[in-house]
Amino acid sequence: MLDQKKLKAMLASYGRSFLAAAVAVYSTGNSDLKAILIAAAASTLPVAIRAINPKDPAFGFVADVVKKELDKVAKKSPAKKADK
Repeated sequence: MLDQKKLKAMLASYGRSFLAAAVAVYSTGNSDLKAILIAAAASTLPVAIRAINPKDPAFGFVADVVKKELDKVAKKSPAKKADK
């Protein structure tokens, strides 16, 4: 199951892809709303593919394993003191 941070990261990624594609199509001089929305919707496909891939390092199962290992390392290493 996705936690809140992963869900927010995925939605932000969808939003960036959607907006970038819409702006790209519009900036070519094509102001047809249907064409802009189709391009924007198609741009989210790579993000969706990453979301369903369990081995994806950002959103998939591997991300959970990596996070757990990083948490272990963070607990073992002493905290650095900031210089004043």
